[in-house]
Amino acid sequence: MESRPVTENSSRGQGGSNAAFFDLAIQLGLIALLAYWVLLIVRPLLAIMIWSIVLAVALYPVFDWLATMLRGRRRLAAILLTFVCLLIVIGPMAWVGLNLIDSVQDLSRHLEHEDLPFPTPPVAIKNWPLIGEQLFELWELASTNFKAAFTKISPQLRPLGGSLIGFAGTAGVGILTFMVSLAIAGFLFAPGPVLVDALKKASSRVAGARGNEFVDLAGSTIRKVARGVIGIAILQAGLAGIGMSVAHIPLASLLTFLALVLGIVQIGPSIVLIPVIIWSWTAMETKWALLFTAYMIPVGIVDNILRPIIMGRGLASPMPVVFAGLIGGVLVHGMIGIFIGPIILSVAWVLLVAWIGGLEQDAGPTIAPAESPSRSREDIGRSSL
Repeated sequence: MESRPVTENSSRGQGGSNAAFFDLAIQLGLIALLAYWVLLIVRPLLAIMIWSIVLAVALYPVFDWLATMLRGRRRLAAILLTFVCLLIVIGPMAWVGLNLIDSVQDLSRHLEHEDLPFPTPPVAIKNWPLIGEQLFELWELASTNFKAAFTKISPQLRPLGGSLIGFAGTAGVGILTFMVSLAIAGFLFAPGPVLVDALKKASSRVAGARGNEFVDLAGSTIRKVARGVIGIAILQAGLAGIGMSVAHIPLASLLTFLALVLGIVQIGPSIVLIPVIIWSWTAMETKWALLFTAYMIPVGIVDNILRPIIMGRGLASPMPVVFAGLIGGVLVHGMIGIFIGPIILSVAWVLLVAWIGGLEQDAGPTIAPAESPSRSREDIGRSSL
């Protein structure tokens, strides 16, 4: 008789817990559905949104300085900064993008028709270790009979033509995306402090007491990568492109793009610029080759001078992370992914390292084992001395 009320209470408790479980499952399902729906809507604009935020974070110190110079007129400072950035970006980006499309299409046509023109190779290539003799023979054959040389490497180059045309088609979209992102970033400058406070509050809900630290660390990493890696790579590739364009180097825009990619992954554009300098001495007059060399050598080493000044102690994320971000960014977002991928992956890497380091600190030092009771008084006295 006494166990019956207990059974009824336990059944009621189980029923209440089951109802609470189903309510929680329904709530989580609705939240997941809403999140998925939002992702579907935002996905086409995700690259623009991310790049706008990156530009706003990277350029915010300049905006803050300009707003101070204009006596607190933040809207005017945002308009002026956006306008100046568009003027700086539109010309070089349009030149590189449009010429890249033309160069890639021209190269793919030559590969398809097997009539790509080649200059005579320098004799010094024979002295290169391992590949000197083979490279000289193939280059010499290509300069006299390109079809015969193309027949040797056609299995590797024929699929390249279609890939190059497809990539060139995304270049124009990437330029437009970059400009739209820069314009949207202009609207984020003025409400920047309010947005940062909201982001810190949200991060504190997720990461607890270290939320503010993670937000500050992410902003610092974005500024370092955007200015110290992306910015210097764009500057260096732009200067190299101007020099090659003035010197009428064949496929100048394609070489400029390769210099940009190598600069972003922190290998440096010397791999591209040194062969171009060598080629200039075989195709130009001595005085013009000397002037071209005198211009391109400082351009090739300017990153070694500027990067330590801008980045201070350097980038916390290693080069493989930046390279993986570049490749993944291109595969996901096309040409604009060249800039977005390294930044996002670098931020994720730095936050992951900081989070793991925080876990190790929270774990605290290991507790020393207790002293064995078998230690003699003489040992204790010696240790105290």
